[in-house]
Amino acid sequence: MPDVHTLPAVNASLNAISGVLLLTGYASIRHRRMAFHRACMLSAFVASTLFLVSYLIYHAHVGSRPFPGLGLVRPVYFALLVSHVLLAASILPLALVTLSRGLRGRYDRHVRIARWTLPIWMYVSATGIVIYLMLYQGLGWS
Repeated sequence: MPDVHTLPAVNASLNAISGVLLLTGYASIRHRRMAFHRACMLSAFVASTLFLVSYLIYHAHVGSRPFPGLGLVRPVYFALLVSHVLLAASILPLALVTLSRGLRGRYDRHVRIARWTLPIWMYVSATGIVIYLMLYQGLGWS
């Protein structure tokens, strides 16, 4: 098993992969490429699932890491973190419902929820990367 301390970088990479797949999937459905859209969205779900497993393993072994930044960056970090965590909690059920409706061919209902799921999922993926950079790479405070 790799060193558990490498998992935050793995997690940020999985968030990035998920985000790229989400954007590619969105672009593909706009061009009516349904099979490619489906493959991208299922792959994004797999990447996000792998992220969740990796995240839970890391925090089970290491616990939480305090944010070392001071000054103005501190409230910015915590505002970002709170919005990220709250929206991340909604992604699993939203993604499951959205995927289920799409895979069952209930496209009218799929589109209605996907309009909410996609931007929230993208926000969570993007802010996950920013949080990693701020917490582990010193972005904004070093």
